[in-house]
Amino acid sequence: MARTQSDELLNTLQAGFKYIETESFESTFQGLFSEIDLGSSKLGKGYPERNAKLCVIIKKIADGLAEFSDKLDTLGDAYEYLIGQFAAGSGKKAGEFYTPQQISDILSTIVTLDSQEPKTGAKQRLESVMDFACGSGSLLLNVRKKTKEAGGTIGRIYGQEKNITTYNLARMNMLLHGVKDTEFEIFHGDTLTNDWDILRELNPAKKPAFDAIVANPPFSYRWEPTDALADDVRFKNHGLAPKSAADFAFLLHGFHFLKDEGVMAIILPHGVLFRGGAEERIRTKLLKDGHIDTVIGLPSNLFYSTGIPVCILVLKKCKKPDDVLFINAAEHFVKGKRQNQLTDENIAKIIKTYQYREEEARYSRRVGMAEIEKNEFNLNISRYISTAVGEAEIDLDATHRELVDIEKAIAVAKDKHNGFLKELGLKLLP
Repeated sequence: MARTQSDELLNTLQAGFKYIETESFESTFQGLFSEIDLGSSKLGKGYPERNAKLCVIIKKIADGLAEFSDKLDTLGDAYEYLIGQFAAGSGKKAGEFYTPQQISDILSTIVTLDSQEPKTGAKQRLESVMDFACGSGSLLLNVRKKTKEAGGTIGRIYGQEKNITTYNLARMNMLLHGVKDTEFEIFHGDTLTNDWDILRELNPAKKPAFDAIVANPPFSYRWEPTDALADDVRFKNHGLAPKSAADFAFLLHGFHFLKDEGVMAIILPHGVLFRGGAEERIRTKLLKDGHIDTVIGLPSNLFYSTGIPVCILVLKKCKKPDDVLFINAAEHFVKGKRQNQLTDENIAKIIKTYQYREEEARYSRRVGMAEIEKNEFNLNISRYISTAVGEAEIDLDATHRELVDIEKAIAVAKDKHNGFLKELGLKLLP
């Protein structure tokens, strides 16, 4: 980089950021670089020092990118990799913006399969996909990728994110993956209070609805359920989630905007399966109405942000099976140094079990509503799938023969030992 170019790098970058935000994509990327502070003292004490440091950084990035393909997907994948690495080092904060790839693959594949007949394979067309807690947008992009890999097409993807930094990460992620500004919409706002105007449409005929909904909302998030929210169309038929845990509030928000023939897959803490009070009432109504299709229990310590085990709930407004499929994948993983990992085989087994609604001892089972009602609509997986290994049957004849042989061996050894004692003039064993 020539000296004359580098001297004005800060000003050039600032102008470039402004152009992208205001001129290149209309309002899609407005404020995209709002949190980048080129005047930060962390870059240097004065303009020349900051300018020089940025030159070094950009040159390093350019040298690294030169090793990659010039295809946009590759650049996007590199960005996604950096997000993942940042999440790995961010501890609890990572839960705000990143869903581990292995879990993302499960959700993404499930929602791309035909909702009524998953065994027939992936849908050829998804008109719309939404993630109402989209973080960096990786989950939405994975649904897009899985759809294309299956030979299908996708219309428009929608995301909502409350954190401004993460919201900007998501928009940049779309840009670097070659998603046109006409193919996506990311909104910055609060999902629980439903800030997004397009989701506040009161006319049922104009209410937006989505073919697929995926989400990894914050676990057991404290919120403020109000009287106004109790009358909100999203919640009034089921009731409000408790103040201490908004898990079901997030679920009901997404479910309200799901198409009748759509599929929703959401990651939640295990507590939603068995906690009482308001959550029990919501869970009971969802079950009685036939909306909970599958419960998937995952291993603990899969997330960067928490070590607790989580589950995936698959919901449908219209589903053919009159039972609930339980999958206990909690013991199927590879232990890692920091996080546990699901292998490709583990992931494939979960998806295949869901797709073909298979049953396997100590792993998966289809449970009728009568049994679930008998358990007071408690969905704790251990109530329906036993992981205990049964005691092996004992062959009495074989065991008897083995004991006889042992006794004979003992007698031979005793005689031999007494022979040694006799030679030494010592007292023999009785």
